[in-house]
Amino acid sequence: MANGGPVEHGYPHLETVRAAVTALYKRLSYDTVRTFSASVAPADVAFRDTDDLYLGTQRVAHELVRHYRLPDARMIVSFREMTHAASVELAAGPEYFIELNDRFRTHRRDIGAALAHEVMHVYLHRLGLSFPGTRDNEILTDTATAYLGAGWLLLDAYREDSASSQKLGYLTPEEFGYVLAKRALVFGEDPSVWFTSPQAYTAYVKGMARARRDERQPPLTAAGWAGRRRYARDRRHAQDPHAAPLLPAEGPYSFTPGGRAPLRVSFPCPTCHQRIRVPVRGRVRARCGLCGTVLECDT
Repeated sequence: MANGGPVEHGYPHLETVRAAVTALYKRLSYDTVRTFSASVAPADVAFRDTDDLYLGTQRVAHELVRHYRLPDARMIVSFREMTHAASVELAAGPEYFIELNDRFRTHRRDIGAALAHEVMHVYLHRLGLSFPGTRDNEILTDTATAYLGAGWLLLDAYREDSASSQKLGYLTPEEFGYVLAKRALVFGEDPSVWFTSPQAYTAYVKGMARARRDERQPPLTAAGWAGRRRYARDRRHAQDPHAAPLLPAEGPYSFTPGGRAPLRVSFPCPTCHQRIRVPVRGRVRARCGLCGTVLECDT
């Protein structure tokens, strides 16, 4: 939790974020991911001025349990002084103990954001889905929270001006925006209408621009002129049997030398980032076997 300190920006964790999206589709399946097409509604996790601190917190926790479809999980929430925003004790269940930073006693509007991350820890724990190392596992948790419909709360908790700052989660604001944009492109949902933080909206716009770039990488037909020209150059090089091996590609694609078999190109699906291999033979329509996205390619 950045509380008054510097907030990291940009996309330093982008490859781990993309790996997390792929892992979600692999573990949950396309059909299960689609059941999260509706995000947590602002009214369901709003903290009213008249709410009792503990009863209100339990109500919000219950709504997140319901959203993640954990009907037999009970969240016991308390507050204490701590460095991080929150923590959860991952046991066998059905009761899970969540501790929130004492600052949320007075910053109640962000309780939903903190709980969204911690309840997702429980969800992933029950799935048996994790990444090695604390950092990568926390990035997985943030990414899953955003992609499955509760992460807009975490981005909306980001506020920054010349005198103060606050950010929850391990992703940068732009990375949260990127994952939320990925989700928006799949489900046709616009989370920006729920933001109360102008900085969150700006980060979402930047994230959307980065997500759109994924849809314009060669060999996709939507690639721009420069990308298509670079791809054609690399393809000629890969087809030359006397050429030296290609250096790592500037783009995300790579060629598989065919020998007697046809040359193939491998590239990430712009939706789930699973790598797809198709023959190099001009216009090709490919379907991602993981998320079902149909891709128009010019190989």
